[in-house]
Amino acid sequence: MLKHNDINIVGIDHGFGNLKTANIVVPSGVKVYDLEPPLSSGLITYDGKYIAVGGNHKAFNADKTEDDDNYYLTLYGIAREFALAGLTEGDVYLAVGLPLMWVSSQRDNFSKYITRNENVEFDFNGRHYKIHIVGVKVYPQSYCAVYDKLREMDGFSMITDIGNGTINIMKVNDRKVINESCRTERLGVGRYVTDIQNAVMNKFQNSIDESIVTNYLIGKSVTITKEYEEVMLHCIDEYIREVISVFRKYDYNPDLMKLYVVGGGAVVMKRFSQLTDNVTYITDVCANAKGYEYMIKNFLRKNGV
Repeated sequence: MLKHNDINIVGIDHGFGNLKTANIVVPSGVKVYDLEPPLSSGLITYDGKYIAVGGNHKAFNADKTEDDDNYYLTLYGIAREFALAGLTEGDVYLAVGLPLMWVSSQRDNFSKYITRNENVEFDFNGRHYKIHIVGVKVYPQSYCAVYDKLREMDGFSMITDIGNGTINIMKVNDRKVINESCRTERLGVGRYVTDIQNAVMNKFQNSIDESIVTNYLIGKSVTITKEYEEVMLHCIDEYIREVISVFRKYDYNPDLMKLYVVGGGAVVMKRFSQLTDNVTYITDVCANAKGYEYMIKNFLRKNGV
């Protein structure tokens, strides 16, 4: 969270797999209870409901306003950032994003959805929060994750943001985005987590928990036998090939351009792909949320707010 005068700028990346702010990452699954559950730590209490965040990932849905989940995730993100800053009330300017090809068509609806209540009160972890939403801006994913690197993008560059649900692609020529190059493909890491689970079930007639697959993909320690690992590696190789084929579909050429890979998939690509020439991997999964915040701060400065 950034500050500008008395305004708290909160960047939130509503990913299909994980909710990200500048400082936290949590699975984007939402569960709503009418009665307080036995284990109540980490619950949002709002509008007479008990809302638990995390535990699983949100199912892919191209319309982020179809249900209340992303609104609840927004409150959760604000609460977590306020808690880290030792605040319980204040003015908030929200900075959020959408996949590249959906920004133009969904920006207005998403803005209205996020700011449905200018003043909102809720409880989180035993503390009462009073929030005044003073504004919101919706930015394109990918671009904001590399905003601080645009000055080094002489010549042609390709930016690829690999999330849980989508891959966003854009090209840059001499630090200027080529709008006509922006593309969104539904080929996120989440699909291949499911493919690995299915492959394991088909091979061994045993299920494998999603957390084991995810931790293996990002390099965390897991307990698996060599036979299971071989199945996972085969699926990962298939995924890497398919991702690279998408890059090439949009004229990626390592001899003629730089490649910037961001998002959760950047960790997977860095670990398992053979792409090394002229490639920059930005493995901070909070990069978009941080970029959103800096974009808002610059906007407020330029407009004398």
